[in-house]
Amino acid sequence: MVRVSKALLKEASTGLSKTLSEILVCPLSKQPLRVCEETGSLISDSIGVSFPIKDGIPCLVPKDGKILDTLKDDDADDDDGATKRN
Repeated sequence: MVRVSKALLKEASTGLSKTLSEILVCPLSKQPLRVCEETGSLISDSIGVSFPIKDGIPCLVPKDGKILDTLKDDDADDDDGATKRN
């Protein structure tokens, strides 16, 4: 049984069912969350916070959330040669 569970978790990158991910909302903004396959986390685009998924369980405690670094996105969009922020 344990082997089967581990195999299922390996197949599903986040281990989170699609139905559950459609129901979950951000605990802070109450807006929908999106699953980020790359980082294995749930992202609240409305406030720019990422919540981890550990062993298929979303950690939606506000203190577990991490603020996303948006400076990288802003710098990538700034292609007019203006001075970049540090």
